[in-house]
Formats: sequence, C-alpha cells, structure tokens
Amino acid sequence: MMNKKWISVLMLFFVLSGCGGKNYSGPSIPPFAFTDQDGHEFGTEQLQDKIWIASFIFTKCETVCTPMTSEMADLQKVMREEDLDVEFVSFTVDPTVDSPELLKQYVGQFTDDESNWHMLTGYSQKDIEEMAVSEFQTIVQKPKTSSQVIHGTNFYLIDREGYIVDEYNYVDDEYVKQIIRDIKKLR
Repeated sequence: MMNKKWISVLMLFFVLSGCGGKNYSGPSIPPFAFTDQDGHEFGTEQLQDKIWIASFIFTKCETVCTPMTSEMADLQKVMREEDLDVEFVSFTVDPTVDSPELLKQYVGQFTDDESNWHMLTGYSQKDIEEMAVSEFQTIVQKPKTSSQVIHGTNFYLIDREGYIVDEYNYVDDEYVKQIIRDIKKLR
C-alpha cells in the first residue's frame, strides 16, 4: 500500500515538473521597430510568434563582422536544410554610417535570400549601446578616436514570445548542433 502511494506521488511530481515554467537565460526583448535593408519598418511586431537569431555587426568592420556574417549565412542555409523556420536579425552597431542601402549591399555579399534576414538600422548610437547592454548583456561602444566599433560577437536565440533562450559563440565547433537542438525544443 505504501509503495503505491509513493509511486503515485512520484508520478504526480514528474507530470507537474513537465508543466513547469520557462527556463531562459535572458530577459525578454522589449518592443522595437527599426528600419531594415529595404527601407521598411521591421521589429518585434513582424517577429511576433517567430523564432529568431540576432547578431551585432557593422559594414565598415575590419575584423570579426565578415566571418560572423559569413557564419550567419551558413547558419541560414543549415536552418533551411533542417526545415526550421527561423528569422535572422542583424543589428548594426554603427547606425550613423550604416544606411539601409549600405546594409543591403553588405548582406548581398553573403546571401541571395534576404527573405528571412533583416539588417537593422534607424536608431541612435546611444540606443544600440543601451539595448546591447540591457537586453543582450553585451557591449557596444564606438570610440571617438576610431571608425571601428567594439561589440559582442555571439549569436542570440530568441523564442516566439521574445525571450532570449541562449547565446552561442559562432567559433565554437558545436554551436550549430546546440542551436538546432534548442530550436527544435521551441517548435
């Protein structure tokens, strides 16, 4: 009799733990609306109920942005091959320089499919610096003495409700497998 009671309690525990709350590593992204590479408004309204991956880049970058953006293009192809519906969002960290036209030219060097990749501008330098720190817990800083912007190099996975699920180091050999697993859990 006692064993049946404990088995029932354990079964109830497992059922309830499966219904537990979300376990995210980051905050939710507050509403935003910026300008994409086609000059259209794009933001959280268009990303509602979608899984998306974010990055920080700029077109005049002399170091990490080219390999990051190339890796993002490879990731876009992998998502297509895996039949995973994912949006890609790249925030410029140099919005006073990166116009929609420049971003359009830039992304065109890496992909021929911009249907799910949005290069965003249309905010101030202060706004992107604050957004990077408060929402993504990363740094963006444009020194007055350089044309190069200091910024984080991780990719960020955001769920359908706008919560940051995790961040990934694009140079880690295992990150693609991990991000695919994480996206499949969100489906």
